[in-house]
Amino acid sequence: MVLLLLIVIPLICAGLIVFNPREQAKYIAAGGSLVSVVFGVVALAAFDWGRGNVDQMLVNIEWVPALGLNLALGVDSVSLLLIALTVLLGPICVIGSFTAVTENQKTFYAWLLILQSAMVGVFCARDLVLFYICFEFTLIPMYILIAMFGSSNRRKASTKFFLYTFTGSVIALAGFAYVAWQHSVFTGEWSFNMAALGETARALNATQQAWVLLALMAGFAVKVPLFPVHTWLPLAHTEAPTAGSVILAGVLLKLGTYGVYKFALPFAPAAVLDYAPFMAVLAIIGIVYAGLICWVQTDIKKLVAYSSVSHLGFCMLGLFAVNSVGVTGSVLYMISHGFSTGALFLMIGMMYERYHTRSMKEVSGLGSKMPVWSTFMVFFVMASVGLPGLNGFVSEIMCLFGTFQSGPWTGEAGVTPGATFGMLGPVFAAFAGTGMIVAAIYLLYMTGKIVWGPMREPDGHHEHEVLPRDLSAREIGVLLPLAAGCLVFGLYPAPLMKAVEAPVNDTVAYVQSLNTGDTGRVMVWTASHDDDHDADHGSDHGDSHQDEHAQDEHNEDHSGEGH
Repeated sequence: MVLLLLIVIPLICAGLIVFNPREQAKYIAAGGSLVSVVFGVVALAAFDWGRGNVDQMLVNIEWVPALGLNLALGVDSVSLLLIALTVLLGPICVIGSFTAVTENQKTFYAWLLILQSAMVGVFCARDLVLFYICFEFTLIPMYILIAMFGSSNRRKASTKFFLYTFTGSVIALAGFAYVAWQHSVFTGEWSFNMAALGETARALNATQQAWVLLALMAGFAVKVPLFPVHTWLPLAHTEAPTAGSVILAGVLLKLGTYGVYKFALPFAPAAVLDYAPFMAVLAIIGIVYAGLICWVQTDIKKLVAYSSVSHLGFCMLGLFAVNSVGVTGSVLYMISHGFSTGALFLMIGMMYERYHTRSMKEVSGLGSKMPVWSTFMVFFVMASVGLPGLNGFVSEIMCLFGTFQSGPWTGEAGVTPGATFGMLGPVFAAFAGTGMIVAAIYLLYMTGKIVWGPMREPDGHHEHEVLPRDLSAREIGVLLPLAAGCLVFGLYPAPLMKAVEAPVNDTVAYVQSLNTGDTGRVMVWTASHDDDHDADHGSDHGDSHQDEHAQDEHNEDHSGEGH
């Protein structure tokens, strides 16, 4: 019932906004988002963290029984943590927009709450049709927020955002529909239960899984976004209102990485292994290419927008490492990126409200005039850079370690210390690691220009009529939870790592078992891997697995026992 309330409360408040005076819109939105935070805390307290890999707080209401459609809700620990991030950012975005949005307030706050409801629905849906409806519906509120409340180029940005993400989602729908059809062929009945369809998808042969992976990645890669389908994001980020940019970076992009984690890995494990190097190359290109673009930016909002493309490349790299370290790092990155990058967009928005420019050529040396703002700015930049002791370091370094350990070039899984299952390795990690250096360069350069140096303000600048010269108590209040999260998760990430350990290990173990032929065994990567892997992908799974196991016992050149 708590999950249902987390979806319904924002919708009720959005309805109240419509039927109340404009002046009350922001207060209703703030109240509704804070109530959602309360129920989010209730959900966190009620969850059994010792069974984080088991769906809990289940809701199952018949919807269309003839087609096997149900209003099925549930959460494991990964889903619940992403819901917690979503409801935390809700009041931060609402309260942070009190002075930024002065026109069409009812429209703005109502759609912001509807967007929150749809995003929560994505993370707790356990029926594929419900998941897709919520996943796709997020496009409408974000399109309206960008198109109505964005900057001068908002029409182009909103249209490009909608067309890219909608086209990718339709292709992903084709992949989901194919799996559902295969399930009806195998079982004689239609079902859209995500667990049941996962079992069906894993029974498909290698070619079928490859097509399913291609379809799913068409939808999720655009949402992340992954190079080369990333071009909509910088424009959307730059033109969106501050709250839109925070939600976009904090949660909406994570719908793509969550989709890869929740569907691509378990639905197409054989194809994931086959195409992991290709996906990793795309992620690394995005890391380095977007970082180099950041280096030459003068618009600080566009710089932070491109940095999201670079940072989420690490997130994708960790997922396709297909080992516990990499996937855990990726899940942590989904959360930590929402804190640090979301906060950076808030900082830029607060500066823009006062100066109406984002150009480093027009504004500099704010440390002397806005010391509180500058302190927060330096702190969140360091978190985004990946400074040890802050949240960005833990998740980013785990993604790199997982990539380094993954694959035949590291050694034999279960034999060579540190070597794990996977198809990547040190070369991939080395190239990706250059992205951390580039990130430090462009983020520290931006900080040096904006915070330090000679004081410079735009020509004709006048003090804001409402806002003080430095941050107000309201603005400090919306930044403090994000700063606390960056610090706590950076200094003591153990609770988060422990929380996601069980579901991550289950996912990784299942992918490994389906590619080695024996649950619990880990493939030893040797020169003969290709032959064994082809046998695993054959249509006669059972016989090939038995033959491989027998051969392993008599031939040391083939797969051996792992952990």
